[in-house]
Amino acid sequence: MHAGQQPELDWKDGVIPVARAFDDPYFSLRGGLEETRHVFLAGNDLPARLCDGFRIAELGFGTGLNLLTLALSWTGPGTLHFTSFEAFPMAPADMERALAHFPEAAAIAAPLLAQWQAGAPVIRLPGIEAMIIAGDVREALPRWQGRADAWFLDGFSPAKNPEMWGDDLMAEVARHTAPGGSFATYTAAGHVRRALAAAGFTVTRQPGFAGKRHMSAGRLA
Repeated sequence: MHAGQQPELDWKDGVIPVARAFDDPYFSLRGGLEETRHVFLAGNDLPARLCDGFRIAELGFGTGLNLLTLALSWTGPGTLHFTSFEAFPMAPADMERALAHFPEAAAIAAPLLAQWQAGAPVIRLPGIEAMIIAGDVREALPRWQGRADAWFLDGFSPAKNPEMWGDDLMAEVARHTAPGGSFATYTAAGHVRRALAAAGFTVTRQPGFAGKRHMSAGRLA
């Protein structure tokens, strides 16, 4: 499930993993769970839209924190379907070290870590089935047979990881979005917003998290 090149990490303050290749932290220095709730949940009008069978897809699995935050927000009934694309799957020990920073998520982090360590093809959490697709998303997403009702676009910074934000990839995101589906992302970079608009999304700028001026969200027309 998560075979692939593992990222080389530095650790800020001993708790926040920073991808050496992109010089970018995996989650906000101001609070990772709160950032996910603000950007990816509220930006997609979640949890209000969640229902049995709702499909979420993500670019950039990282530490799994977005999946855990989603799991904390979903009380059912039914099952959500979560698919994430990750080029550099994190080593289980590194993921455990990162998630230890979030004791409120510990009850859900434990089964995630156990299944990640075991290489489970599908990760099962309470009310959620998750599949992590390892490899270059530019190759993996066009082959994916699914569609999402909501997208978490959470690659590293567009300035440092432009491959995750190109016009062709944003068009593939739209192609794999259900009618009326949505996206949210922490970035408000102009070229990213233009690419998403050209792909068919109605794009809006919204207040960012923890002093960041703007983020972006949108719906497929």
